[in-house]
Amino acid sequence: MSSSPVIIIGAGLSGLTTAYRLQKAAVPFLVLEARDRMGGRILTVRNETGTPIEMGATWLGKKHTAINALLAELGIGITEQLMGKQAIYEALSTSPPQLVQLPPNNDPSYRIVGTSTALIDALMKQIPLANIRLQQVVKGIEKTDDGFLVHTQHEVLTAAAIVSTLPPRLLMQTIKCTPTWPEPLQTIANQTHTWMGESIKVGFSYSTPFWRAKGLSGTLFSNVGPVGEMYDHSDDGQGYYALKGFLNGVYHALTKAERCELVLQQLRKYYGEQADQYTTYEEGVWRQEPYTFTDYDQSLLPHQNNGHAIFRQPFFGGHFFIGGAETASEFPGYMDGAVRRGEEIAAAIIAQR
Repeated sequence: MSSSPVIIIGAGLSGLTTAYRLQKAAVPFLVLEARDRMGGRILTVRNETGTPIEMGATWLGKKHTAINALLAELGIGITEQLMGKQAIYEALSTSPPQLVQLPPNNDPSYRIVGTSTALIDALMKQIPLANIRLQQVVKGIEKTDDGFLVHTQHEVLTAAAIVSTLPPRLLMQTIKCTPTWPEPLQTIANQTHTWMGESIKVGFSYSTPFWRAKGLSGTLFSNVGPVGEMYDHSDDGQGYYALKGFLNGVYHALTKAERCELVLQQLRKYYGEQADQYTTYEEGVWRQEPYTFTDYDQSLLPHQNNGHAIFRQPFFGGHFFIGGAETASEFPGYMDGAVRRGEEIAAAIIAQR
């Protein structure tokens, strides 16, 4: 039976931030990740052309001070999202799309230089690989007199403290706890919206950024859909050109080919046959990710209970912490919230020692 003073469940941004801070404080830990990769809801896909397309978390702002500070500490830059001066806007299905002037943006969005995964890679360089175990699905947790037993599909481990970074509802629905989770926590967690859970992100790579012709920028907004918004996702410095957008989540049951054709039909209205000259099509259907999303029992509002104070209470004698992006007091759901909460939990664990 393996043992570790601290077990962190999940190797997404929040879990790796906690691990990074514990490593710097020389606090031993072990990260258990169900997937065969690190990053969680940060996922950069690189196709055969080398073009990187973010299928997960992508943008941040200057107001997101926690992630900006971490990026600066790790020597990673940010670059402003290209929006352009004009956008395609489609208000009604009965009216043709039109060009609209975009107002000056005093609070622009930024992308991480080198892709969002560059942040994960930088954190991993600071964390010993021996401290992370992939393809370890946590099935159950038992509170004992002197700590916890953590049951995975492969083994049983002991820990003095546990940090879960799973989306709160996923934690309640997939990990059996003995004794059972406190009732107030169960109620709130099961009614907490999973950030990005219903999202479908789609991206096309191209050999040239044809959408920049005639004063366009690749920015589009549509009330008609099926894509509600899309942006230029290029990396000009590397010669990579792409468009990335958000497909309405109702299309999750279609095949990948069917979703691709739906999006192309929409793009043809704006760009004509040039839209069909794509190199690759990528998509991320987060509802189909069992280590991120589990369906709701009832209708939830977007971001419902994200940032709820109950998640920042330690449980089981003050040694079980609930982290993850949804649990942050500021900017819950965002990468900033994931970093912020990860650092809070690390600080609390360090203070207990």
